[in-house]
Amino acid sequence: MKDIKILFVDDEEFVLRAIKRLFMDESYTIFTAKSAEQGLEIIQKEDPQIIVSDYRMPGMNGIDFLRKAFVRSPDAVRIVLSGYADTAIVVQAINEGQIYKLIPKPWNDDELKITISNAVDRYLLHKRNLELTQALIERNEELIRVNRELKQLLKDKSDLLAFKSRVLRNFQNIIDAIPIGIMGVDFDGIMVQSNQTWFNLAGIGWSNLGENINSFLPHDIINFIENVKNNLESERCLTLNGIHGRLIGTLIRDEIQQQEGIILTFMASNLSPKSSAN
Repeated sequence: MKDIKILFVDDEEFVLRAIKRLFMDESYTIFTAKSAEQGLEIIQKEDPQIIVSDYRMPGMNGIDFLRKAFVRSPDAVRIVLSGYADTAIVVQAINEGQIYKLIPKPWNDDELKITISNAVDRYLLHKRNLELTQALIERNEELIRVNRELKQLLKDKSDLLAFKSRVLRNFQNIIDAIPIGIMGVDFDGIMVQSNQTWFNLAGIGWSNLGENINSFLPHDIINFIENVKNNLESERCLTLNGIHGRLIGTLIRDEIQQQEGIILTFMASNLSPKSSAN
């Protein structure tokens, strides 16, 4: 774990030499400082993950040093080395300084190594939790963004559907006002559109929409529709529900919309427009 940096701070040179020897074979990067001020400079430059400080040092004691270290590197694990007799004062300071552990001096080499190893595990676990928390925050932000875009998309689609609905209602009102019967039939023989004039002339109603024309239209009109479908005929004079008139069939093939059908227009003889006087 060469990426793990450990800083030891102690004003006694022999202590720092002993620590270097102790961790010489370990896969950590070890930094040492002989004062709190030097330790803060190393923290600023190297950002170590583990910070170990002696409690009694001239100028700035270990607890005050670790408080400042916390401000500069809050994620680092902080440990105190102390041979101070009044452990109650030290423990109180530890609690106030958010310090991981107190190691008594003189220390046991094996216990110190285990403590450092546990501190590294603690740091790595904390780092992993931070990464997972950040990933969760980013995922939540992404979900919020997607949800916002989805809501806007649904609103846009709803607005579009409402607009199309208004267009269809307006279109229906327009063709209902035309004094010529209009009916649409698909290639399966289903009536898919009609205006009110056709209903009136044919003696049928809106309930026939969606039904097969064989169930309510006379045979001669069904025959005419088949002829239009096969390009055999496009116009015929006939009687619809006792009303004589002219029936015109127009073939529709829309490959883009994949629509095929026939539009029928029926103009009763008594509804034919009169010629205007010149």
